[in-house]
Amino acid sequence: MGFFLTSLCLLVLALLMEIYRNMGIVPTVAGKVPKFESMMEAIAGYGLGGSTVALFARVGGGIYTKAADVGADLCGKMEFDLPEDSPKNPATIADNVGDNVGDIAGMGADLFGSFAESTCAALVIGAKYLSNYGDGGCIYYPLIISALGIVGSFFTSFAATNFMSVNENHKIELTLKWQLIISTVILTPLLYVAAVISLPETFNLISEKTPMDAFGCTFVGLWGGLIIGY
Repeated sequence: MGFFLTSLCLLVLALLMEIYRNMGIVPTVAGKVPKFESMMEAIAGYGLGGSTVALFARVGGGIYTKAADVGADLCGKMEFDLPEDSPKNPATIADNVGDNVGDIAGMGADLFGSFAESTCAALVIGAKYLSNYGDGGCIYYPLIISALGIVGSFFTSFAATNFMSVNENHKIELTLKWQLIISTVILTPLLYVAAVISLPETFNLISEKTPMDAFGCTFVGLWGGLIIGY
């Protein structure tokens, strides 16, 4: 689900950007570099839509599972001494349906909304400050980061499933920590590549910046996430 939602979000965002450019939402004046602020204001609605769906999926699933869990499943355990998820308790069906809606569909929509929102926010900032450089290719920088992140995650997932065996409880935490370390190490050079290939040699973001400044920001966030997660 993680690979699917990030890939889908990136694909739709890239398609929307191309559609909006071809629709003429980006104003272009002969002899001048196109401005992308108006297009990114429209793109921001994409993140809002993802969050709206996530709200209903999360709340709807939560209401469904809690109503079944508290109203019927708990009753079966307290009054009839039935174990959790007992096949003798009809409420188990409703409880598991609610768990799937809330924890799988709801969480997937929630993650999708968060991913879309953060990416759209970065695109809005990039459009404001990077529209004056080239034909706007550098505003794809946030998408390139996420795209390379998916590639790095493939190698992390491969290592977790082929070189680590989680056959005992104490290995779960160890495997998760190794996944954090491997993904961080793999993504560090990829973030450098993303900054170098997509950003101009110098650009004005309040003051004059270079691709290494952008790489430094993502580097601190990446390794800070590793420390917090570890």
